[in-house]
Formats: sequence, structure tokens, C-alpha cells
Amino acid sequence: MSTIALKVNGKDVSTEVEDRALLVELIREELKLTGTHVGCDTSQCGACVVHVDGVAMKSCTMFAVQANGADVRTIEGVAEGDALHPMQAAFAEHHGLQCGFCTPGMVMTAIDMVRRLGNDLDEATIRHELEGNICRCTGYQNIVKAIKAGASAMAS
Repeated sequence: MSTIALKVNGKDVSTEVEDRALLVELIREELKLTGTHVGCDTSQCGACVVHVDGVAMKSCTMFAVQANGADVRTIEGVAEGDALHPMQAAFAEHHGLQCGFCTPGMVMTAIDMVRRLGNDLDEATIRHELEGNICRCTGYQNIVKAIKAGASAMAS
């Protein structure tokens, strides 16, 4: 067991974790932030994407002890109070979801995509960047539309 200290969604957290515990387990089981999903157990689906020190990471591929000292942001931490993040609002407005299971990971990936690549994203770039995220419900049409709209809104 190790004691780790990190910041999660702006709040300081200090906790004891098993050395083999995954970051997603800490987030979901210890911190009860269940917006981050586990969808595949093989790091293929992207449902578990969070931001670690501002960079999108699949939290099922990272040990919790590796996040010691890090700033972690989950889907629960991207809104400003009651106001949705522009990317969350774009997913709602453009129906970039069906069942919603993949949506938190898609939104977190999209926010990171805009951070890295800017606000002027074309469809081919968005589709390429989403290769690590799987949606089993849609043909990605509305997800791509939502990301384009969210990127534009983030520029404002």
C-alpha cells in the first residue's frame, strides 16, 4: 500500500491505495466519481479518458500511484458550476450520444484534441483523433458534428 496525494477536479485528495490499483479504480471506487467508465479492460474503448496534468490519458492504463502529485480532471470537473463546458453543451445540442456510455471519454478526448490541435478541426482530423474511442451506438456523424461545434464554442 502507498499513500498518494493528488488534486482531483480542483480538490486535494490524499489516500492510501494498493500499488497495483488503477487510476480508474481510484476515481470510481474510492472517490465515487462514476462518470469515468470502464468499458473494455483492454484500453481499447476510451470510456475511461481523464486529463492528467492537462493531457488526456486512459485511466485504465495508469496506476493510481503514478498520479501521485498530479492534477486529475474527470468529466465531473469540466463544467463551471451549473454551466456545462462548451464541449459538453455541443454534445447535447448536436446529439453526439446515444446510450451515453462512451460520451464522457469522447468529451474528454475532444477537449484535449482542441487543446493540442486548435479550434479549426476538419472531419478527417477528428475521426483520426477518435481512433482510441469506441462508440457502439452511432456512426460517429453526430459525434463529429458535436466536436466541431464544441471546438468553435471553445474558441469564443
